[in-house]
Amino acid sequence: MSKSRMSQQALAAALTTALLAFAAPSIALAQDEGSDRSSRADRSSRSADRSERRNSRQASQKAEALYPNSSRQEPGVSASQRLVKQLNTLSEAANASDTAKGLPVADEILANSAANTYDKSMAGLLAGQLLLNEDNDRAITYLNQAIETGGLDNNNHFQAMLIVAQLQAQEDKYDQALASLDRYITESGSTDPKDQALKGNLLYRLERYPEAIATLKPLVDAGGEVDPQWSQILMASYAESGNSVEATRLAEQVAQATPDDKRSQVNLAVSYLQTDQNDKAIEVFERLRASGQLTEESEYRNLYALYLNSENKEREAIAVINEGLQKNILQEDYRTMAALGQANYFSEQIEPAIAAWRKAAPLAENGDTYLNLARVLHQEGRADEAKEAARQAIAKGLKSNTDAERIISGR
Repeated sequence: MSKSRMSQQALAAALTTALLAFAAPSIALAQDEGSDRSSRADRSSRSADRSERRNSRQASQKAEALYPNSSRQEPGVSASQRLVKQLNTLSEAANASDTAKGLPVADEILANSAANTYDKSMAGLLAGQLLLNEDNDRAITYLNQAIETGGLDNNNHFQAMLIVAQLQAQEDKYDQALASLDRYITESGSTDPKDQALKGNLLYRLERYPEAIATLKPLVDAGGEVDPQWSQILMASYAESGNSVEATRLAEQVAQATPDDKRSQVNLAVSYLQTDQNDKAIEVFERLRASGQLTEESEYRNLYALYLNSENKEREAIAVINEGLQKNILQEDYRTMAALGQANYFSEQIEPAIAAWRKAAPLAENGDTYLNLARVLHQEGRADEAKEAARQAIAKGLKSNTDAERIISGR
């Protein structure tokens, strides 16, 4: 993808890296059938109270189900009595983000032949949590173990799947992330717009622009509160697919809805640039400039270039360049000083043009700027200075030395 294209200049949206935050789940203390029968009498004395709490908890869990459309049956498996202590130790380590303490315990549980599917899935889930943003490849391995073992309740099972997709996206493994996300959406029955937005983002990253548009457009067109990033990625997809008109329409819509958001305003200006609506682009940049929001070198360069490409706007270009230099946003490099020299010369401010070109010429790749300087000095009757600039032009390299030699000879 070309870096000069609109999405790379201003419209590329950052991939969502905020992972689903989940607290370490509490470990169910219910025993497997047939274990520790000697404690049955003691358990029975508390059975009524526990049953009431369990029924209340189950009703609450059902009400809070995150994936009501999934056809997956809850496994209904609880922790093995002999591993409860290890699982609680692992849970405490996960809550404390203590990787050194937690991972060995998780590995012990995963290697234990007596561990059931719940034990192993929970160990994989908590180990993956411990490694988030520390070692994402290992986190993905543990989370996939939790998923494939199949012992988690639906909420944790499907959230683990979503986190795997997010981690793969964060590691720029977009093909893998899309495959994981598609599986998650299909199996969970998720209708969350955020999941579709992530899919659209991944399709955009994979340069599958028509599919990205088809995924994101319904989200943006649905109305209500729309995440600006969704619109920005849709806008970039339109731009990359060559539909600059639709990209500009969307940019205008987003900018109008978020007048205080600088990025949306810059995106609008760039959209106007891409559709040769330079006057409108200037208006947007000038509003940002007036409010002190032009803070990037590229923004100042875009604005002064727009003025230089407009008729009789050289003085405006000079003002923008000088302001950028005063704020140390622009540097006295070749591009800036050559542009400043050009703007001054064509606005008939010869001395400032000469001063700017004197700074630009030594920084140029060849002798063309020295030759321009020599021509202006010659026109001004400053023969000695003109001859020196001409010699510098030849020394730095010209396609043709004819004009420089003419100035040196005094003709």
